[in-house]
Amino acid sequence: MDSYAEPARRLAEDMAAAAAADPARAVAFQGAPGANSHLAARAHFPDGLPLPCFSFEDALDAVQRGAAGHAIIPIENSLHGRVADMHFLLPESGLSIVAERFLRVRHSLIGRAGETIVQAISHPQALGQCRNWLRAHGITPIAHADTAAAAATVAERTEPGVAAIAPSLAAELYGLEVLAEGIEDAEHNTTRFTVLAREAVEPARDQPLMTTFLFEVKNIPAALYKAMGGFATNGVNMTKLESYQRGGSFAATEFYADIEGAPGDPAVDRALEELRFHTKWVRVLGVYAQERPRTVA
Repeated sequence: MDSYAEPARRLAEDMAAAAAADPARAVAFQGAPGANSHLAARAHFPDGLPLPCFSFEDALDAVQRGAAGHAIIPIENSLHGRVADMHFLLPESGLSIVAERFLRVRHSLIGRAGETIVQAISHPQALGQCRNWLRAHGITPIAHADTAAAAATVAERTEPGVAAIAPSLAAELYGLEVLAEGIEDAEHNTTRFTVLAREAVEPARDQPLMTTFLFEVKNIPAALYKAMGGFATNGVNMTKLESYQRGGSFAATEFYADIEGAPGDPAVDRALEELRFHTKWVRVLGVYAQERPRTVA
């Protein structure tokens, strides 16, 4: 928290003190008070105690050491793609995905009224989601640690012509004005969050479920094609498949995947059995209820 501007640091310290008094209700998120992750935490845990953390690692660590019962972490955005590093951080954390949350992201330009804005500071994800609007208004984007912390920085400094891109809540928290609302480049701008806990939770089976897992293919021709065959032949819908490299060798490709259904479903069990036959390893990160339906009738 020492890296936050003073207005954010004061709020974060107050929220951290409340969370420390009741850690089971604490919900760790990355960012300063007023960030989109703060909004997601409040939406998913109305009775929770939001715990701001400076980095994703800090938020995950809070759950690992029992300082928070849950963490809520962004995993992907409809405009700007996946959130960097999460494919590495989630498995390394040892935590389980127990839920998902979709948040419609609305960005505002926040600053002081009456100024001609020439620079906007914010998290790179937010800047990317507003790139066309910024270009059209001749405003230079400047990367910052996160959205709300950028607003706190603008509030702390008196440099003219500099604003932040952040949720409108940040303007309220830091005494700034909303200069423009809804500046994201598409109305569908939505971020998907995962909710993490130390222990897996068995979801009720009377609802559509998702399973998230990782795997590494064998280094042979057509390895991925063979590994995916079981999902097609068993009618299991795969909604996400992303590759990434680990260790810098460029020889071992790992994959992050989401499927509809869960282990225990006969079709899913058969598909995962075939996947394990064609891969070096498979690791399930979580089984949880769908917050938004994937299959369109």
